Amino acid sequence: MTKTAQINEAGTGTTENTEDAGNAANSANVASSAARGTSSADGPAIRSPRVNFAQAAPKAFKALIGFDAAAREGLDPALVELVQIRSSQLNKCAYCLHMHTSDARKAGESEERLHMVAVWEEAAHFFTAKERAALALTEAVTLVAQGGVPDEVYDRAAAHFDDAELARLLALIFTINTWNRLALSTGKVPGTDER
Repeated sequence: MTKTAQINEAGTGTTENTEDAGNAANSANVASSAARGTSSADGPAIRSPRVNFAQAAPKAFKALIGFDAAAREGLDPALVELVQIRSSQLNKCAYCLHMHTSDARKAGESEERLHMVAVWEEAAHFFTAKERAALALTEAVTLVAQGGVPDEVYDRAAAHFDDAELARLLALIFTINTWNRLALSTGKVPGTDER
């Protein structure tokens, strides 16, 4: 054990076990982190409960579900999952990423393609031209504050989707971005699909 001399409040020297002091400081940091719902050196803290959006704002939640359903209508289910996966990756939403990769697997999506979504531009041969156009649009809309939606990205999508499909694709991108923000803001835990 190491010892160190410290000056107490009265100005006199005291000797204290620094290992015990370090442990006490670490315990205080862990408690403080847990109160804030953050992680500590010992691992992630337990989150304090956050608002249950569906219960607290049922009309808004129902409207979002309706918007989501209308957006998906007529779009290829495999494409829907790819868009939702990519947006969730970009937004770092583990809750939605787990949900949509699970849904994609259940729908028959291959593990290879799921692994390649994050690097779809470098793995172009895994995806159709239409899927690549949708993924490019997904990235531009999700990261809209970083550079808008460039004409070439929009035009590429418009070449593969008619106006009605393109509008629904945009709506799908809007809804997954909203779901990502809802899950992140309310502290949804990955692996606990609450649908």
